[in-house]
Amino acid sequence: MPDTTLTGDPSHDAPGEPADDAAGYYTPGDPIRDTKAPEGPIADRWQTRKFEARLVNPSNRRKLDVIIVGTGLAGGAAAATLGEAGYNVKSFCYQDSPRRAHSIAAQGGINAAKNYKEDGDSVHRLFYDTVKGGDYRSRESNVYRLAEVSTNIIDQCVAQGVPFAREYGGLLDNRSFGGVQVSRTFYARGQTGQQLLIGAYQAMERQVAAGTVEQFTRHEMLELIVVDGKARGIVARDMVTGEIQTHLADVVVLASGGYGNVFFLSTNAMGSNVTASWRAHRKGAYMANPCYTQIHPTCIPVTGSHQSKLTLMSESLRNDGRIWVPKKQADCEKDPRDIPEEDRDYYLERIYPSFGNLVPRDIASRAAKNVCDEGRGVGPAVEGVRRGVYLDFSAAIERLGRDGIEEKYDNLFDMYARITGENPYEVPMRIYPAVHYVMGGLWVDYDLQSSIPGLFVTGEANFSDHGANRLGASALMQGLADGYFVLPHTIRDYLADGPFEKIDESHPAVVEARAAVEDRVAHFLNTKGTRSVDSYHRELGNIMWEYCGMERTEDGLKKAIDLIRTLKDDFWRNVKVLGTADSLNQSLEKAGRVADFLELGELMCIDALNRRESCGGHFRGESQTDDGEALRHDDHFAYVAAWEFAGDGEPPVLHKEDLVYTAIEMKQRSYK
Repeated sequence: MPDTTLTGDPSHDAPGEPADDAAGYYTPGDPIRDTKAPEGPIADRWQTRKFEARLVNPSNRRKLDVIIVGTGLAGGAAAATLGEAGYNVKSFCYQDSPRRAHSIAAQGGINAAKNYKEDGDSVHRLFYDTVKGGDYRSRESNVYRLAEVSTNIIDQCVAQGVPFAREYGGLLDNRSFGGVQVSRTFYARGQTGQQLLIGAYQAMERQVAAGTVEQFTRHEMLELIVVDGKARGIVARDMVTGEIQTHLADVVVLASGGYGNVFFLSTNAMGSNVTASWRAHRKGAYMANPCYTQIHPTCIPVTGSHQSKLTLMSESLRNDGRIWVPKKQADCEKDPRDIPEEDRDYYLERIYPSFGNLVPRDIASRAAKNVCDEGRGVGPAVEGVRRGVYLDFSAAIERLGRDGIEEKYDNLFDMYARITGENPYEVPMRIYPAVHYVMGGLWVDYDLQSSIPGLFVTGEANFSDHGANRLGASALMQGLADGYFVLPHTIRDYLADGPFEKIDESHPAVVEARAAVEDRVAHFLNTKGTRSVDSYHRELGNIMWEYCGMERTEDGLKKAIDLIRTLKDDFWRNVKVLGTADSLNQSLEKAGRVADFLELGELMCIDALNRRESCGGHFRGESQTDDGEALRHDDHFAYVAAWEFAGDGEPPVLHKEDLVYTAIEMKQRSYK
């Protein structure tokens, strides 16, 4: 690894050693490593692992039970594939239908190294772009596997009838996305996530009809059952009747998505939460890199304090839209159509000429923040500040015609018009960064197994593939890769030890887990405080955005930790939850989720405080280049931060997994 010089306040740094800003906030633990990752040439590692993984014969599969929490692309694909293989699968989601999983909201596309455009793409280039886009903070073996199986995903989805866009001759079309210089993104207008989810849903429902998958909708996982150190089931609440249920199995798979709603305002669905992952974390599953949060550059700006949800505009719009702000503050109140070309600052094209408007999301987001901080933001002022930049399609409409733009983006343009009341065919869109995806999640090994044996984690719920920043159109790729092509091969190595000893609801570990859920529910309903759950969530979100958002500093993070601890203490003493436990009760649902968000938010700040470097979506003000770009410190921080829960009131334990690159060279990222 190249040696880099640590910059920042020299009073913090002993010669050659970084400051430990988080000293006293955590306990150092033993280092860890991924013992399942095969060695040898990187192009052979996945084939090697698939061959080495033990098999389960068909008659034994019928004796093995699998619980899958989540029905998005990762969970739905896994349920369909494992059901078809002959396992007994129980599938859980809190939505009223698996088709409402949050994967449906993804718009722009899914990456695959098919090289249909003959523009130099390959598996290795997709691997390289993803590692570089993640700022060299992801595992190279996992990322290469992701790139390798990406081509299978497209074939699978086409066979399912997913209506990908096609060229005039009938071949599948591709478009570009941020962070790359080739066209590898397959898409279905601006509805790619929806169409892919329907494909996975249909495959899963086929197994429901066949009797291999049992479906539990409107059920929320509230606790993990661990017996003799192994995951053996979950405690779930029927969200309609309020019934607390125990469900037992031989293995548990979490495909429950990300935790961006810790910020309150995000592009995530309102129900997206961290509870499934966090309950597993409290039972022993390590939480890895929780501070790595992606801020998406292409969202409709905040309009006021009344909002509880932000709307994403697909990153695919950056293919044809040009991003700019006025050069002069005096022009910010003008109609953008009245600002001449020479008075416009196309700042991404100016700063990053090689990639222009297609720089990665973290780069584009910070650049937008910087120009708005300079006072050149556009749109209505919120709390005295204009937080918006223009995404202008006038040149593309002139080049392709309105019909050409409508063919690509009409549903996105229509959505924007409905929300803002502005016609983006005539007036430039206004966009601003917002919390979107999280690269952190439960730690998993190469087999996607967590630090709890028998607990596997897929999709956004795990940490493994994206490092410190996710490139656009990679979330759908990872979800389907994990569900269709990775987990079914790796989980069988664990299940080959079965059939396992059966347990029932009278087992002490099962009784204890169920009682913990019942006590938690009773506490929320009996507290009789004065503050609503939403008020706590909004306050937590404000703290997180202010101090652990687009830029983090030592002083700000320490302040945030103190504020969160005070807020958490008040929450448990003063929250007011209306209704009863034996019915549909959304206030009760939110209370449990916000309680977990409060604990997660504190850990995110501790993780960000410990990592005194800037990389990807984690930007420390103390660590930047002379021109304001993120500055990594590979000599000190080239590791995965895997956090262990040590108990209520106890500092978390930090385990470090060193990141070793054999097929790629670590470099300071540049898109100029």
